[in-house]
Amino acid sequence: MTASAIQRSERSLRTLPAPHPGMGFKQFVAMIAAMMAVNALAIDGMLPALEAIGKSLHIATGNERQWIVTAYMLGFGVSQLAYGTLADRFGRKPVLLTGLCLYVLFSFLAALSQSFEMLLVARVLQGVGSAGSRVLAVSVVRDCYSGRRMARVMSLSFIVFLAVPIIAPSFGQIIMLFAPWPFIFVGFGLFAVGVIVWVWIKLPETLHADDRRPISVAGIVQAFTMVLTNRISIGYTIAMTVLLGGLFGFINSAQQVFFDVFHAQKLFTTIFAMIALSIAAASLTNARLVERFGTRILSHAALVGYITCATIHALVAYGGGESLFVFAPFLAFQFFCFGLVVSNFGAMAMDPLGHMAGTASSVQGFITTIGGALCGFWIGQHFDGTVIPLTLGFAGFGIGGFLVVLVVERGRLFRPSEAAASGGAEFGH
Repeated sequence: MTASAIQRSERSLRTLPAPHPGMGFKQFVAMIAAMMAVNALAIDGMLPALEAIGKSLHIATGNERQWIVTAYMLGFGVSQLAYGTLADRFGRKPVLLTGLCLYVLFSFLAALSQSFEMLLVARVLQGVGSAGSRVLAVSVVRDCYSGRRMARVMSLSFIVFLAVPIIAPSFGQIIMLFAPWPFIFVGFGLFAVGVIVWVWIKLPETLHADDRRPISVAGIVQAFTMVLTNRISIGYTIAMTVLLGGLFGFINSAQQVFFDVFHAQKLFTTIFAMIALSIAAASLTNARLVERFGTRILSHAALVGYITCATIHALVAYGGGESLFVFAPFLAFQFFCFGLVVSNFGAMAMDPLGHMAGTASSVQGFITTIGGALCGFWIGQHFDGTVIPLTLGFAGFGIGGFLVVLVVERGRLFRPSEAAASGGAEFGH
């Protein structure tokens, strides 16, 4: 591209209307983070309460308690398919608000649960409500940005979003000092009410009128086919699914690892926060570097680092050298790499499908959530009183993700994207 062509492209970008009128860039990032935090809070905030819930509802084993996490993830994953189609037809804002209202309703129902079965039903339906915030958060970002700029927005959102895993376990523990575990779910609902008010007042409709898609069986099948047959989109979606399996495996068994393996109940929230901080640091690093180096270079290098760390950690655990002071640093570095990987994999998976971001986000969310939750549940169910199953899961799924990326990129890693190489614009409409 010639210098004059680049200048014309830059001038055209400066003349584009604001992608989210009435709201500055920083507030936009914070709002996207708040949408995603609804989901993170529902998972991490109740982890310290699992033992108390088990005793209250007469749940026999620690592995059986993992269903409280997995039930939520299954409802969260399956319902994403519907949200994308509805959002592409009726717009982002009304569908987002509907999902958040459902989340509030079923959070309060979970608080009223008198049996394990009732709690599981409430958790599935709570996941159904929160799925809207996940699909619509990604769709709104893709409506406004693309390419490296989109990756930067997602990274900055993750920094704010990851404050929730840092404080959520402490939030749950603090509530349990003064009130029984049902009040944790009341807190989830009240947080979502705040997000509803914010979105209602400040978020404009971001779906372009020309991109609205009528609801029809043929249209849905066509859209799903386009998502599932785009090599970059489906490839990075599968790679992210495999890596998320390790994360969900950790979430499922974290309470057992800290309570039963290391007998470090008092350090649970502190070390959990340290691990979340490492992901936040990765997101900040990515936001600063991605527009300079590109999504592929950063994510591929981080994936190699993740696999190396996870493999060494698995060997240490298998050799009997594991302790809390070994476990925590390994996980901190590993999740730093994980943060660099998932921010960019998500942006790359969405980038080719901006004209149908709602459906694309829902299909990708369905695959990553259901696949990751099932892989994580499989890891969690192998908990045997040691961290060996968890560390082997990290290493194995990391290698699996690397193999998927090799296939997607046809063996050529660390190369810049075509858009970046040609100097193309990376903003949406």
